[in-house]
Amino acid sequence: MAFEDNKVIVLNDVVVRFAGDSGDGMQLTGTLFSDIAAESGYDFATFPDYPSEIRAPQGTLLGVSGFQVRFGNVDILTSGDHSDVLVAMNPASLKTNLKWVKPGGTIIVDTDTFVEKSLDKAGYEKNPLNDGSLDDFNLVRAPITSLTLDSLKDLEMNAKAAAKSRNMFALGVLFFLFNKDYAALDPFFEKKFASKPMLVEANKIVVRAGFSYADTIEALSATIQVAPAKLEKGTYRNITGNLATAWGFLAASERSGRKLFLGSYPITPASEILQELAKHKVFGAKVFQAEDEIAGICSSIGASFSGSLAITSTSGPGLSLKSEAIGLAVMTELPIVVVNVQRGGPSTGLPTKSEQADLLQAIYGRNGECPTIVLAASSASDCFYFAYEAAKLAMEHMTPVILLTDGSLANGSEVFKIPKLSDLASINPPIVKANDPEYKPYPTDATKLSRRWAVPGATGLLHRIGGL
Repeated sequence: MAFEDNKVIVLNDVVVRFAGDSGDGMQLTGTLFSDIAAESGYDFATFPDYPSEIRAPQGTLLGVSGFQVRFGNVDILTSGDHSDVLVAMNPASLKTNLKWVKPGGTIIVDTDTFVEKSLDKAGYEKNPLNDGSLDDFNLVRAPITSLTLDSLKDLEMNAKAAAKSRNMFALGVLFFLFNKDYAALDPFFEKKFASKPMLVEANKIVVRAGFSYADTIEALSATIQVAPAKLEKGTYRNITGNLATAWGFLAASERSGRKLFLGSYPITPASEILQELAKHKVFGAKVFQAEDEIAGICSSIGASFSGSLAITSTSGPGLSLKSEAIGLAVMTELPIVVVNVQRGGPSTGLPTKSEQADLLQAIYGRNGECPTIVLAASSASDCFYFAYEAAKLAMEHMTPVILLTDGSLANGSEVFKIPKLSDLASINPPIVKANDPEYKPYPTDATKLSRRWAVPGATGLLHRIGGL
């Protein structure tokens, strides 16, 4: 790998945006690039941009999928607004994302897709690669599809299967642009396609082909160098907000000594919290996929009554459906955490688009005098600490807590320093000991104004609880 023949531009941070049709693997490409950024010691933030339409016609503006990564050696707080580099796999992705490219930025396009049919679907009257509209950018015209097929001609793969690897060709170009070692991707291919050796070999070949192509064209006469960030010593990883939220609850369960229960109906963009917690039965986590939103929260109220750290996760429409049950938890003074991963629009809205739309609903959206604690996370890693804090507040004060995140935090990722459990604040649920002669169900603690938590089945603590 020879970089010394190229001019090197040194930057503190860079924004890269991958865009293509929903079947072009842009989310995978962006995630891989983010993982390498994490391993390289950068601070970073990502923003996946999914189309809301279900199977939009191929090549249309409505079907464009994107993934943005901002990385650097400075404190990265957002995924950025305008990109330094855009990878556009077809005309539609160029048209929808061109406004987000900085003047003078680099645009890498697959020229093989700029044919009349695709240009018509994207609403172009003329080919933008030839009409001068891109003169203000550093345009890299790469026949990505044909070069991908050519690089795999010695493998026994059909053309359709081989063409699916073209996103890895684009990734190889970027590895050259940013002076990265393409061999760092090999372990991922070997793990993901362990049962399909041909796919392992194909992806390795295509990444190297993209790197070699970039090394030989004059359009990339300069590469970009970004020094690693100065991070505190510790163990770091690339983490999404939903993953961080799930881990925060697992940590709270361990620290409080309460078994974790999550009762939820799968809803975009909150479903990954349910999916992640389902993987951790070894920590005592129990997950119940309910038939609807009301069943999800009511099962969590029952789990809380039985002494568990009870969670339910949802998005805006589900929060509306859960409002009466939240009122029941307030009346019965039972601790639950309601995670609302907000999305765009009213009613069913835009499931894959992010909006912080539910603050007033979270604060006021219940009958009568029905207050709850409301917390709002501000970053993907912040979701870990706010999930932990939400669980602590709910259990120590015997009340529901609503945790607000949103689609961009849930699906976006950033570098996360994994904390030691012992460094997290203690959680002390007001559990009543068996045979406590002073126990009554509803008298409150003088300082926290919360009642004590008597677990059903504990000797001498028989009591009734209800919503009337």
